[in-house]
Amino acid sequence: MDDTVPDDLHAVAQERRALMNLGYRLLGSVADAEDAVQETYLRWYKLTEAGRQEIESPMGWLMTTAGRVCLDMLGSARARRERYVGEWLPEPLPDPGRWTSHKPADDTTDPADQVTLDESVAMALLLVLEGMTPAERVAFVLHDVFQYRFTEIADIVGRSPGACRQLASSARRRVDTARVVDAPPQQRASLAGAFRAAWQTGDLAELVRLLDPQATAVTDGGGLVSASIEPIVGAPAVARFFLDVFGRQPDLLVEEALVNGEPGLVAHAAGEVLAVISLGVTDGRIDRIWVVRNPEKLAAWN
Repeated sequence: MDDTVPDDLHAVAQERRALMNLGYRLLGSVADAEDAVQETYLRWYKLTEAGRQEIESPMGWLMTTAGRVCLDMLGSARARRERYVGEWLPEPLPDPGRWTSHKPADDTTDPADQVTLDESVAMALLLVLEGMTPAERVAFVLHDVFQYRFTEIADIVGRSPGACRQLASSARRRVDTARVVDAPPQQRASLAGAFRAAWQTGDLAELVRLLDPQATAVTDGGGLVSASIEPIVGAPAVARFFLDVFGRQPDLLVEEALVNGEPGLVAHAAGEVLAVISLGVTDGRIDRIWVVRNPEKLAAWN
């Protein structure tokens, strides 16, 4: 290994973690982020030794390359989304203590595979990012989350710095309009606990009270397990939907858990996580519920 590649294990882990953090925020999928990181390192090692020696900042090169890889992957991801069965939701992340990064249960978790949990991975924000063009998403994430300069972003997306500034500004307006930051953690946790209690006791009236009248629930089964193909709209309909779930599976257990760093719920039966639930809160009520049931997106939870 030449001297441009850190031979300190901690430094290597920090590089990989930074790349994973970028990849997940851009792609909304741990598996896709891992693919992007692998492709980035492959491109690094395809360079000649002399070529690597000429790179002043290997980390800067890796991040720039990862950004380009993710930009290409976002284009193909849009095509996959169009073929996806039902609603598509980002892959939910457990808290670090539960993280497995798709490894066997008896394997040691690599800290380099953990994604840092903060407001930039909130489910609401990831869904807003999903509605952006690939260039908007890359410009916003690199500038607003990773503090890249627009001159650096321009080299990644192939546009002028001024155009990248406009892309990030447009993306920021989308985020502001969507009210992504909508409730303090204490209120979220209290509502998550109250929703769990009402759900498990079958209290329809309490569920409706906790929900915004126009609350929406979106379920993602990926065509692999049962899930609602269309969003469920309205507090009574959403409440009945969740109560019907218990009617079909009375052995279901629900626990409070951090989902993408925010208070949420996890439903499991027979030792297997069957659904991970994120909550959106506005004006003291739950107005958005995202339920990930696709087993391919629950590997880190099982």
